[in-house]
Amino acid sequence: MSGVVFVVGKYLCCPRVFGFNPHKVPSFRVEGVREPICGECIETMNKKRAAMDPPMPPFEIDPDAYRPLPEGEL
Repeated sequence: MSGVVFVVGKYLCCPRVFGFNPHKVPSFRVEGVREPICGECIETMNKKRAAMDPPMPPFEIDPDAYRPLPEGEL
C-alpha cells in the first residue's frame, strides 16, 4: 500500500489555508524556518515584479508545488 503526503498550512501574509508539497512550494525564511507562500500571493508578487521598471523576472513555480507528493519522497 502506498500513499501521498499533502501538507496544509497558512501563509504568514494572508489568511489563506492551502495545501502544498513541502519540497516544492515557494517559500521564504523567517528566523531560519521555511514559510510557504500560497499560490495566489506568489502570482500577485510575479505580476508586481513584471510591472516594475525595469521588469524583474518572475519567481519560478514548480508545477507540483501545490500538489501532494508520494509518501516515499517525504
